[in-house]
Amino acid sequence: MLVPILKQEHCLIASIQGELSDAELLLLRDQLVAQVRQHRSRGVVIDVTVLDIMDSFAARTLRSIAQMTKLLGAQTVIAGIQPEVAMSMVQLGLTLDHAMIAMDLEDGLALLRTRGARENDVGHQP
Repeated sequence: MLVPILKQEHCLIASIQGELSDAELLLLRDQLVAQVRQHRSRGVVIDVTVLDIMDSFAARTLRSIAQMTKLLGAQTVIAGIQPEVAMSMVQLGLTLDHAMIAMDLEDGLALLRTRGARENDVGHQP
C-alpha cells in the first residue's frame, strides 16, 4: 500500500491508510527524505491514526525518519497515536526521539506553524 505524500506550504503530510509491510515503511522513509530535500520542506507530519498496532520495526523506522529529516532541516511530527499503541510502545520501551507528537493531523500542522513562526520571529529580531 502506497502512502500518499501531500505538500502543504513548507510541510509534507504522509497519511498512513492501513498496516504497512516493512518494505513499505522503508519506501515511505526514502520517499519522505527525498521529498524533504526536493521541496526544501521545513516540516513533516506522519499521521498514524489508523494504526492499531506499532511493532518495533515501525517505531524504529519512524524514529529514523525524524532523525534524517532533522539532519535536512525539517521537523517531524507523528500525529494520531492511539492510546493502546502508546501503552504498548511504553511497555516495549519504544521511543520516537527527534519527533514531536500531536493528537491529530490538525494539531500536528499547528505545531509546525507555531515552530515556524517562532523561528521567523527570532530571525527578524533587530
